[in-house]
Amino acid sequence: QVQLVESGGGLVQPGGSLRLSCAASGSSFSIYRMGWYRQAPGKQRELVALISFSSSRTNYADSVKGRFTISRDIAKNTVYLQMNSLQPEDTAVYYCNIEVGAVGYWGQGTQVTVSL
Repeated sequence: QVQLVESGGGLVQPGGSLRLSCAASGSSFSIYRMGWYRQAPGKQRELVALISFSSSRTNYADSVKGRFTISRDIAKNTVYLQMNSLQPEDTAVYYCNIEVGAVGYWGQGTQVTVSL
């Protein structure tokens, strides 16, 4: 079993920055890919960014390209999401996801609110 613990959400003004973290722990496992998704009220969950754990290849939603950066720390089994130039439309619950083989695991979610 794999557990994910997210941190770093909060309230920020438009144009501000936040950094999300997601640490994976549990019995021996090999991570294939890690990612961040978000879900705004009344909307479906959507992909924000993905990173290959071994190659660090990344993929971003068009709406966050140039503003968000996903990265990972292999030694800590941790994925990060640096979010800059935040806008009100970025307000959502952000979820971390990791793929271990064919199984996906989700974090508990962390609220990000962008408002004056």
